Amino acid sequence: MVLTPSARADTVNLYAAGSLRAALTEVARAFEAEAGSKARVETTFGASGLLRERIEKGELAHVFASADTGHPKRLGERGLTSAPMRVFARNELCALVRQGLDVTPGTLLDAMLDPKVRVGTSTPKADPSGDYAFALFGKAEALKPGAKAKLESKALQLTGGPSSPKGPEGRSVYAWVMASGQADLFLTYCTNAVLAKKEAPELSIVPIPKAINVGAEYGLVVLKNAPGEAGALADYILSDNGQKILQKYGFGPGG
Repeated sequence: MVLTPSARADTVNLYAAGSLRAALTEVARAFEAEAGSKARVETTFGASGLLRERIEKGELAHVFASADTGHPKRLGERGLTSAPMRVFARNELCALVRQGLDVTPGTLLDAMLDPKVRVGTSTPKADPSGDYAFALFGKAEALKPGAKAKLESKALQLTGGPSSPKGPEGRSVYAWVMASGQADLFLTYCTNAVLAKKEAPELSIVPIPKAINVGAEYGLVVLKNAPGEAGALADYILSDNGQKILQKYGFGPGG
């Protein structure tokens, strides 16, 4: 049977932060199931800053789900969005630690400052995870004077940049970074750390003390000239069903 134009499914191009890959892939499939034949979601995942740049250069994105609020707001300031940004999820940082390195929340900052311990982060400006890690370094200054400069100078920006290695297809980039010995300790979202540990059980996840941890708010926007189902997808991500899926993967509630 040939579909008439009114019966064809709208394709919604969802651009989203890499930390959302597992959760929003499931959300997209659930949305398609509820929408029936009305919508099909194509997903593109990557570092939020790099995705924002691609959208600014004209790539056809309809919904943008970022790991921060700054990149979606910038698109709005440039007149590229059709509605205000909404916070749809929250996250925070954890430390992913290699086997054999004994670290607790109480000793984490000392371990990060140890010259022998290689501290990995994502790339600031390109990937909000890197910005959050560097904000953590700033908060550490209040506990240990000089910590900010030391941590910024030693941090290895291993992921999220324009030229960062992607790692093997289908693998957690953080599990791969740690398994290949590129860092002793890596600051990433707790949701990423959980997925990495599932793949590499020998890794440890160390909670970061509240005094230096940084919360992450995730922002969602619909781009101008998007098909009607793009707004429906954004609403679904914020719906009870969408939020339940996100929370299943460890994200805090939006709104």
